[in-house]
Amino acid sequence: MIDPSHTTGFSEFVTLMAMAAIAAGTDSLIIEVHPNPAKPLFDGLPFLTVEAFEQLMLKLVLLVKFFGL
Repeated sequence: MIDPSHTTGFSEFVTLMAMAAIAAGTDSLIIEVHPNPAKPLFDGLPFLTVEAFEQLMLKLVLLVKFFGL
């Protein structure tokens, strides 16, 4: 299990880290999503927006299919 949200600490790196984790064979991801990451109650830097999360999932589906996972 990989947590690309807190591993990198910044939302702009979450997608690449998640894709690298899938390529390395991880079984699961922990990804933090927030409707307004600029105004969280705490720890907002690693949160993805809902839209960014949807785009990430589309990319990960293609990557999983590519690797035959």
